Amino acid sequence: QVQLVESGGGLVQAGDSLTLSCAASGRTESVYEMGWFRQAPGKEREFVAAITMSGGYARYRVSMRGRFTISRDSAKKTVFLQMNSLKPEDTAVYYCAAASGNSGFNYWGQGTQVTVSS
Repeated sequence: QVQLVESGGGLVQAGDSLTLSCAASGRTESVYEMGWFRQAPGKEREFVAAITMSGGYARYRVSMRGRFTISRDSAKKTVFLQMNSLKPEDTAVYYCAAASGNSGFNYWGQGTQVTVSS
């Protein structure tokens, strides 16, 4: 099993920046990619960004490319999501996810709330 713990959420104003962190523990040797998803009230969960743990290859939801940056510390099994120029529509619960084996993203964190006020 892999456990994921997110941190860094909070209440910010439009235009501010925020960095989320996610630390993985447990059987992390099988994790090859970690990522972030988000779910706004009344909407489906959507992909934000992901990064491979070995090569650091990053991919993003197209609409977030340029404002959001994902990075990782492979040794610490930690990923970060730097979010700049935040907008009220970025308000959501942000979830960290880890992919292992052939199951895609099969481990999830509890989520951290990000609220952007206008």
